[in-house]
Amino acid sequence: MSLRIPTFHLRCTLQNTSKTTSQTFPRAFLTTHLQNPLDPNLLAQLHQHGSEDSEQTPYILNKLISVCAKSRFLHLGIQLHSAVIRMGFRSNVYINSALVDLYGKCGVISSCQRVFDEMPDRNVVAWNSLMSAYIHTQYPEIAVGLFLEMLKGEMVLSPISVSTVLVGCVQLEAGELGAQVHGFCLKAGFCFHVVVGTGLIDMYSKCWSIDASRRFFDEMPEKNVVTWTSLVTGYAQNQQPFEAMILVREMSRSGLKSSDVTYTSLLSSFHSQYDLDHCKQVHCCISKEGLESNSYVAVTLVTAYAKCSSSLEDFYRVCSGVTIWDQVAWSAVITGFSNLEDGHDALMCFSKMRQEGITVDFFTITSILRATGTISALEVGKQVHCLVLKTGYTSNVYVQNALVSMYARCGKISIAREVFLSMRKHDLISWNALISGFSHHGYGREAVEMFEQMRRTGIKPDLTTFLAVLSGCSHVGLLDKGLQYFELMKSDDALQPPKLEHYACIVDLYGRAGYLHEAEAFINNMPLDPGPQVLKALISACQVHGNTEIAVRSARKLVELYPSDPATYILLANVLANGGYWDDAAGVRKLMFDRGVRKKPGSSWI
Repeated sequence: MSLRIPTFHLRCTLQNTSKTTSQTFPRAFLTTHLQNPLDPNLLAQLHQHGSEDSEQTPYILNKLISVCAKSRFLHLGIQLHSAVIRMGFRSNVYINSALVDLYGKCGVISSCQRVFDEMPDRNVVAWNSLMSAYIHTQYPEIAVGLFLEMLKGEMVLSPISVSTVLVGCVQLEAGELGAQVHGFCLKAGFCFHVVVGTGLIDMYSKCWSIDASRRFFDEMPEKNVVTWTSLVTGYAQNQQPFEAMILVREMSRSGLKSSDVTYTSLLSSFHSQYDLDHCKQVHCCISKEGLESNSYVAVTLVTAYAKCSSSLEDFYRVCSGVTIWDQVAWSAVITGFSNLEDGHDALMCFSKMRQEGITVDFFTITSILRATGTISALEVGKQVHCLVLKTGYTSNVYVQNALVSMYARCGKISIAREVFLSMRKHDLISWNALISGFSHHGYGREAVEMFEQMRRTGIKPDLTTFLAVLSGCSHVGLLDKGLQYFELMKSDDALQPPKLEHYACIVDLYGRAGYLHEAEAFINNMPLDPGPQVLKALISACQVHGNTEIAVRSARKLVELYPSDPATYILLANVLANGGYWDDAAGVRKLMFDRGVRKKPGSSWI
């Protein structure tokens, strides 16, 4: 971003607009229409009373337009705009500022700009409203340009002006410009205004680092709930739930009470099973504060429990706390069931949502496609695909990725590939979905081919990509290719170290090729402790190739490390039985019985 703030002397004082209170305008009219601006007799009564007391009419018009702006009543706002022109108030700066705000909040940016351009006089409120309109409609570069015009014209700025342009800096990811705005705030004395301080904390956490945001926060002499919540949100967005928890505790010790927004931000920082206990602790605080009935908090709780992989029982309990079942609530619950791999309940909720006539968005469609893939409900997935065509989300990349994944999970690889090829652009998730589909259904060579094609496009693979292609190599016995990809993954500094799943794939590769000693040596040289899946892969390979010695050695190690896993005892007993050691096999099963370890009974859809 090349824009720079001029360094000439600026007059930076707060502008307070005096408001005239209504003394002679009929009180009944004022009370009724400010509370209910949708009254069909509004304009007629406004003309009648306005003609009787024209001094109070601008004040009433201004108030009514502001109510329409706050509630997004565009149609009524247009009628009031017509009344403004007919009644001769089109040059009133306060009414025009309210109209700019109205059109901006309703997203009609052309009308917003036109009203602003036609204003004979402009105040800081009008400038701020126009800037906010361009921020709201995702044109931050224009908003920043307006801010610079205000500076060049020596406009009397307000803290709202600064906080608005800081949002523009965040949208543009223009950290250097945000730092210049910070310097201007220091000169103008705005830094410790709560609105500006919140904007600076948000800007630093998104454009620089959360540490920079924290440094500015610590320098603030006075903080309120909004300030604290802004930093909590920064930690949440940077996926630092522990730091967010500590900050909320510090906030409580300072004597401030957390708001619903604070708890919502804190809950949004929980994203893994390791955060489940923290999630439950925050839930207890929310119950204690009586905020469970808050619709935003209730929906965020649903989302947090789903992300933290809670039990279905806990998730049902949280869902029962939702009181307002709108699109956001239904989508959160459907996404939750999908994340918890409860596809049947997700489909039931989706059906109920459709029956109630609630519009679905691409988030809902993406979640329900994932749920159908989880339970291989191909026919339902095809129906959802038809809904995608009907609702016009066919070009949405998230929906397209979900369709590829759904068809791949259901075994329809050819259709998954057709959807993939129909996409104009592919991201990492697109490639992962198709490569995983090929690998899962035994098309290892096709998985390798797609992986190589992906690399040629310049998209960097992640750990999920490597896991899929290694699994594909394992299924078709491509040992050399699998080892090559494993070394490629380890040498990529941008990636995290390989996980146990990747090591298990390599052990399986060696095992399928009959290199059992090499597989055992690979396990012994692992930088991580071998998990059950790694040792089980070796034991399974030993069973296939009849190597009882390595199998028994690995199985005994597995029993020592995981004494509560029934599959471990079954594997060891089978290995001993296959080797002719019937007494030892019986001893293992007796040991399993004595320790109270029971094998879970199998189930089938047939």
